[in-house]
Amino acid sequence: MAPNRPPEEIDNDNEQTSPVELSRRTFLRWGALAGAGASLAGIGTAAAAAGDTAQEAPALAPSELEEATIAELQAAMAAGDLSSAELVQFYLSRIERLDQSGPNVNSVIEVNPQALAIARARDRERRSDGPRGPLHGIPVLLKDNIDTRDRMMTTAGSLALVGAPAPRDATVARKLREAGAIILGKANLSEWANFRGFQSSSGWSGRGGQTRNPYVLDRNPCGSSSGSAAAVSANFTSVALGTETDGSIVCPSSLTGVVGIKPTVGLTSRAGVVPISHSQDTVGPHARTVADAAAVLGILTGADPRDPATLPGVGQFPTDYTQFLDPDGLNGARIGVARNQYFFGYSPETDAIIEEAIEVMRDAGAVIVDPADIPSIDQIIADPAEIIVLIYEFKRDLNAYLATRTGVPIHSLADAIAFNLAHAEEELKYFGQEIFELAQDEVFSEQDYIEALARSHSLSREQGIDAALEANNLDALVAPTGSPAWPIDLVNGDHFLGASSSPAAMAGYPIINVPAGHAFGLPVGISFMGTAFSEPTLIKLAHSYEQASHARRKPRFLPTLPLPTGTDAFTGRSRTASLEFLKERITSALQLRRSRVFGL
Repeated sequence: MAPNRPPEEIDNDNEQTSPVELSRRTFLRWGALAGAGASLAGIGTAAAAAGDTAQEAPALAPSELEEATIAELQAAMAAGDLSSAELVQFYLSRIERLDQSGPNVNSVIEVNPQALAIARARDRERRSDGPRGPLHGIPVLLKDNIDTRDRMMTTAGSLALVGAPAPRDATVARKLREAGAIILGKANLSEWANFRGFQSSSGWSGRGGQTRNPYVLDRNPCGSSSGSAAAVSANFTSVALGTETDGSIVCPSSLTGVVGIKPTVGLTSRAGVVPISHSQDTVGPHARTVADAAAVLGILTGADPRDPATLPGVGQFPTDYTQFLDPDGLNGARIGVARNQYFFGYSPETDAIIEEAIEVMRDAGAVIVDPADIPSIDQIIADPAEIIVLIYEFKRDLNAYLATRTGVPIHSLADAIAFNLAHAEEELKYFGQEIFELAQDEVFSEQDYIEALARSHSLSREQGIDAALEANNLDALVAPTGSPAWPIDLVNGDHFLGASSSPAAMAGYPIINVPAGHAFGLPVGISFMGTAFSEPTLIKLAHSYEQASHARRKPRFLPTLPLPTGTDAFTGRSRTASLEFLKERITSALQLRRSRVFGL
């Protein structure tokens, strides 16, 4: 056997492609760990109150491996209680019954037809040579803007890229294969990573349709890595990769109740990833635990000649971030609360959850510095530097990427605009392509761009995050990641209330979301942020908080949010209070609105 052969060759091994059923031994072992309840324990009362008529499909989905961590799965495979092929079949069955039918979460845009054959090859290799590492035989979903040289397409959710598969693996995909991971499929996303039009609904793509939030199906999962986070949360995969330009890993992680690590720009390669901006794009993991996310991150790091941004950080790339997991990591740590007006106050429910999270950290021994504001936040919000950088770089970076693709309908941003106009019924029926047009028209000059990039970095780095850390001698800053999920609205687009991702996004610094609590059954996350290449510290702190809080809950696939009589379906407040709340939000939006860059 040749374990390092590409999967398109492995699939020619006369492998049987019939479904793999979990053995009785496996079922009994994992049933004992997971509990004897149905897949979605506790759905009955609340779902019935919400008028659910489709409870049978979730109950029929396999459940014995739900919430299993990478370490637990590896232990079971080492003991012979589980095979990778059985694990893949478990996830494929859940995708079929809960994602593509039943509740129809719609997080997976395409399943890898070679996944079972690759899993069997990894099982043979485990028996003959042992595992390659912690991801050997572990299924991973990739956001559908990450190239794979196999039988799957890479489309960024757009019909304009439907055609031949990419000619080469993205570097991160290659690293996963070399680590023995199984690329299970591609995850849906906000089309073009939410950088096409002003009125988008996060999680919608022309190719994949609308991804739903697995907690409450008529709620938005945020974007643009919507499918990656939702699939992990719903136990459709062990882990997934997403990408972020500003908020697109941490926001969907928060709204779907999972961990998301947005790494330092340059820590992970972007080669073979459909781009927005080389100054801000980065690739990172979604997982149900910090430990699982750390295990994936270590596989992805390293210098890559295909991505020059990875070269200056040589020597700052640990290959094992699990070494920094410390359940006592908060003890003695100095944590600053970024209480700037833009991070708190937009959601009382979020504020209450974060206050509890701060107390959890204090009880775990952390020294809480409150407030520890980012000094330049007013300038960060007011200055259009970020949007100038993104729009200027987008056309150039996208055209360079499209030059690597063959067998697809478009080869430039201009082609993409024309394609959308020619296929308006499929692509433009809900929102337009104003951002595409601004980028194509080159509304900003090179001098505008150079000055904006310098301001963006200075405001967010030396005058921003670094200034806050140094002034207060902090290990990290914390802030709410965002609000509870809003209803899906294809007519008006997203209803963002607030977020804290922009300073780290503009700086190119890392940020980690960890589940912190729930409001009306909807998850809310807390973000840990630090300076460049501070992932070891952030992972230590985030893991310690996770172990102290245990805030993660499995989703229940409720069809809608059961609210008391007399409350508003959007905010969950009384109707009278909602009117005042909406007046405040309108006023605030007029003051703060720079652009719709959040969730890229």
